[in-house]
Amino acid sequence: MTDLEQARDFFYKDTFASKQTGIIIEDVKEHYAKCSLIITENHQNAYGGVMGGVIFTLADFTFAISSNFKQPPAVSLNSQINFIGMPKGKQLISESRLIKDGRSTCLYEINIIDEKNTQIALVTITGMKLNNK
Repeated sequence: MTDLEQARDFFYKDTFASKQTGIIIEDVKEHYAKCSLIITENHQNAYGGVMGGVIFTLADFTFAISSNFKQPPAVSLNSQINFIGMPKGKQLISESRLIKDGRSTCLYEINIIDEKNTQIALVTITGMKLNNK
């Protein structure tokens, strides 16, 4: 089983992100994840835009994968989201980047774009490692 298959199998148990929201894990490596989401009417607000919570869920799930897959368990300690633009396409794509991997905490940056390369959001998440010994 490949790393991508293992990650999809394990994180499919995150039913809100994977089943209800429809996020797909596209790629996974050490301290890295790439996810996507096809925008549907279920993701829209009253004005027809994508709900901020959907964008944040995509970032949070991407963080969860990159900070937990083949790593000691970690949870979000602090999150900061900057909404930059509205999607012009029909798909959101998120990619994580490890900034710092400390003894008890980690820091990731998650960049979210659409398939037309429109910058949607930039998220930073500080994680706390649960099995710190």
